[in-house]
Amino acid sequence: MRLRSIVLLLTAALVSAVVVGSAGAQHDPESDDHLLPPAFANADGTWGNLQLVGSVKVSGATNDVVADHTILKNYAYVAKWGAPDCAGPETGGQNSPDGGVWVIDISNLAAPREVGFIATRQDTLVGEGMQALTVTTPRFTGDILVMNHEICGKNGRGGYSLWDITDPLKPKKLSELEGDITVDGDRNRPRMANQYHSAFLWDAGDKAYLVATDDMEAEDVDIFDVTDPKRPSLVTEVDLNQYEVSQPELGLTDSFLHDMVVKQFGTGANARFIMLLSYWDGGYILVDVTNPASPVFLSDTDYPAIDPELFAQTGVALTPEGNGHQAEFNLDDRFVIATDEDFDPFRLQLTIDNDGTPLSFRGGLGSNTDPDDVIGLSGTTVFVGLACPGDVVPPAPALGTTQIAVVERGVCLFTEKLAVVEAAGGYEAAIIMNREGADGCTGVFGPAVDAGIPVLFMGRENGFAMFDKTFDLAACLDDTQQPSGIPVGTIGDPLTDVAATFDGWGYVHLYGLNTSNWTLTELDTFAIPEAMDEDFAEGFGALSVHEVATDKTDALRAYLSYYSGGIRALRIACTGAGGSPPCVLEETGGFIDPDTDGTGPDAGGNEFWGIETFVRDGKTYVTGSDMDYGLFILQRTP
Repeated sequence: MRLRSIVLLLTAALVSAVVVGSAGAQHDPESDDHLLPPAFANADGTWGNLQLVGSVKVSGATNDVVADHTILKNYAYVAKWGAPDCAGPETGGQNSPDGGVWVIDISNLAAPREVGFIATRQDTLVGEGMQALTVTTPRFTGDILVMNHEICGKNGRGGYSLWDITDPLKPKKLSELEGDITVDGDRNRPRMANQYHSAFLWDAGDKAYLVATDDMEAEDVDIFDVTDPKRPSLVTEVDLNQYEVSQPELGLTDSFLHDMVVKQFGTGANARFIMLLSYWDGGYILVDVTNPASPVFLSDTDYPAIDPELFAQTGVALTPEGNGHQAEFNLDDRFVIATDEDFDPFRLQLTIDNDGTPLSFRGGLGSNTDPDDVIGLSGTTVFVGLACPGDVVPPAPALGTTQIAVVERGVCLFTEKLAVVEAAGGYEAAIIMNREGADGCTGVFGPAVDAGIPVLFMGRENGFAMFDKTFDLAACLDDTQQPSGIPVGTIGDPLTDVAATFDGWGYVHLYGLNTSNWTLTELDTFAIPEAMDEDFAEGFGALSVHEVATDKTDALRAYLSYYSGGIRALRIACTGAGGSPPCVLEETGGFIDPDTDGTGPDAGGNEFWGIETFVRDGKTYVTGSDMDYGLFILQRTP
């Protein structure tokens, strides 16, 4: 989720050496920080085929403190993501741990109650890697809770932890802070596991395995043998970018593992275990992990040249954002539903005068820069090279009214580059041009940088166009990274404008799954209408989808956690013979809380992170974890 983006920006800095619609269309832009329930919703904020059953506010609830959750039997386990004092001394000492898991008794669905808390160590968080399941191996039989760990301060630790929750009221630690202790082959010193954004465990009969997302290195698919959960061992680690899953022709090169699930197909000798991975700009990937020590790449999805949901709802034709975040197989294995997470409903468009012809292209915004500081920016562009400490950068020439330094990414930190540029004098802004390499070239991101002037970012092909240099994509992507060859001090095409273009929030994909050749075919996309309406771009919270959970009794139903968009229920509607494609996603219900303080209708709204489903007494229930509150329980009605 959000920390993953922050980690990637920091990593990018370190290696720079990164209106048509459904029911929701009737929402009016009234709230200044959350989306409100539609006018036709029930008094409790539900509509359609969802009915509110119960909720619980966790102890210590505050803004953005709650993360993912998982359900097993009569208990829910809700992750504590961190609090405002996470990186510093804890105001409550040992009685107020930074991270951990709230244990919620849901035996009475109408009155869930908090009955325990499993604490992590200081500065150590639990986020997206929450899972509880029953495991039976020769070394362990019982219920296991999986936690991922990310870091919020100097005392934090990464890895994952396994807890025995066979008795949820008396959880027992099986293993803690386990994981890969190397980065690119070098052992971490001090000895500590890499940070993991998510984790998933599966029971493979006599064996049990866990896969985790390694935030710290390119080989980010880490698989462990946890048959004995007290003694996990690393089986293999893989970088799926070796299969060319990114799409540099669309600027989609920020390709890494974000989340994954594993499902068994077939039984007995014919059983196969298939991993479904959400690989950000690399899309969604299928890998056979029947032999976890030797994963077999099967296929991956490609994003289309034109963003389909933005075009369908607005008629605007832009390239897609990418951001493959999370996905699940449906009940009968005919479909995969996947969610792209996108927190920024605008993209920067930079325009240059390319020898008399306007050329517009996508740009990124430095972490130090407010959009208002660069909108409308124009000026003379000057190439200043790598601009690393010790490099000679000429002062800005006396040309035009505004001089803009164009810096090549690579070798040193972004902040170091900007310090050299500012020391040269006269530059009022800087544009960083991407470097060569599979994770560079045409990719665009917002670099993490500390600087006193505005910072923008652009793909390498557009930097070459700015200085009238021929760009070769194949050469850029190969294993021999080379500098641009543009002489320092070269004057480029002038920047004539910087504009913000609305491109919507993150949305949902429906894929058809072919298990005969293990391929995914896109059938439809879905977004709540507010997410593609610029009137809702500010003042209504994040309107990106986050996660999906598929129904455990009805193969054609699924549910979404949609941050400020609440919880949404979907149905897969197919009109072909025998329920075959064409198929579309249709909203059938939803929930947005109209009462945030428990005293009656008020500002209302939610910020849902996690979504899960379970079945009790033949009825399907949906649970959502609200980042500012705790847990909500809803029932699907026919």
